[in-house]
Amino acid sequence: MKQIYDSQAFRKSGHELIDLLADHLAAAQQGKIPVLPWETPDNQFAFWEKYDLEDSEVNTLFKDIIERSIALNHPRYAGHQISPVAPVAALAALVAAFMNNGMGVYEMGPASTAIEKVVIKFFAEAIGYEAVADGFLTSGGTLANLTALLAARSVHAHTDVWQAGHAGQKLAIMVSAEAHYCVDRAARIMGFGEEGILKIETNDRFQMQTELLDNQLEKAKENGFQVIAIVASACTTSTGSYDDLDAIADFAERHEVWFHVDGAHGGAAIFSEKYKSLLRGIHRANSVVIDCHKMLMTPAIMTALIFKNSQNAYKTFNQKAQYLWKEAADEEWYNLAKRTFECTKEMMSIKFFCMMQLYGKQGFARYVETLYDLGKTFAKLIKERPQLELATEPASNIVCFRVYHPELDLNENNRINSHIRQTIIESGEFYIVQTTLRNTVYLRTTLMNPFTTESDLEALLSMINRVEM
Repeated sequence: MKQIYDSQAFRKSGHELIDLLADHLAAAQQGKIPVLPWETPDNQFAFWEKYDLEDSEVNTLFKDIIERSIALNHPRYAGHQISPVAPVAALAALVAAFMNNGMGVYEMGPASTAIEKVVIKFFAEAIGYEAVADGFLTSGGTLANLTALLAARSVHAHTDVWQAGHAGQKLAIMVSAEAHYCVDRAARIMGFGEEGILKIETNDRFQMQTELLDNQLEKAKENGFQVIAIVASACTTSTGSYDDLDAIADFAERHEVWFHVDGAHGGAAIFSEKYKSLLRGIHRANSVVIDCHKMLMTPAIMTALIFKNSQNAYKTFNQKAQYLWKEAADEEWYNLAKRTFECTKEMMSIKFFCMMQLYGKQGFARYVETLYDLGKTFAKLIKERPQLELATEPASNIVCFRVYHPELDLNENNRINSHIRQTIIESGEFYIVQTTLRNTVYLRTTLMNPFTTESDLEALLSMINRVEM
């Protein structure tokens, strides 16, 4: 055991690992390595199944992992919505992993628990909430959205669902047809079923058609459903479109339903004077979700769930665990297991807090603005090429477009774009994804790296042209 916990061996390996990661960061930023060293899933599995660390040097293992992983720090990474980590936040993640404070109850994580409250206050103030707001950090947007909707059910259901179940109630939520699938999943986990998920059609910008809401609500009531919540997307995952939060807030207040904003990706714009108008009305929401690992440079996985009214942060769970606390009903902000799914919770708050301290609100604003501006630049380049077609004018750093041949049918155009995407990622030169919007396949880029340049985007379009030919 002494060998496993040897401090000098840890010191030596740690210094070597930081050098290894710093070299990787430099090589990725300079484009000296592939974005993605492509391997088929079977070949990747075969490599690791037979892996043998013959020389017992742990950094040999780390080097192999790094070299066989996708490089988010590469300026030609434009794939999924996860940010290249700020190096200082990665160091904080090392501290969190090493200290391993569980945070279910206060004494298991005193520093990180108090820091979490400071972080939530930072978010609440940026949203425009008053001092009565509160919330917590949790493990991802999926869990955060589910937790918020469970709180909505606790507030608006006619019975104590936690104790008595649905008791024959037919509960439902309203959500954009373009909402992230985790909202649909949350409703099904909660027992609402397919009929309890009222999907509202979107306009040509892929935004919820708020003019349809009153009619949809009346239909739901006629079918015996009680709508407990409406979920707005800020922004949608597929296209980066922002719903009209003010209009949705008007509807929610008029009909006394919970208003929840899924701002997992685009909620970070609250820190930007230039782009926060996209979130006009967010301060009227009962709850807001923002992923820090998407647009706020934080290691995965960390999500802020903020409630307009602090009392609602305690509505989801009400269980007795006398070995943890004496009074289960007390609203003790410092005992986080009373409010979160996690009983053992990572010290995630320190990853964000270190950036707050070093870079402040402006650091997050610069990151958002750099990438949202880049989305507009990319759209301009796309529109200059007649063989390309935008799905919609981007509101964020998510840009969807396709190669389009009007003389070919939909299936053939879809096949061409899927082939282009697969060829690109196997080359290792760029990483992009694809999405299907109204049965049409589009190439989808999420510009996550602040060092991506217009020249990189030009190179991507040139490669698409070569592949397509």
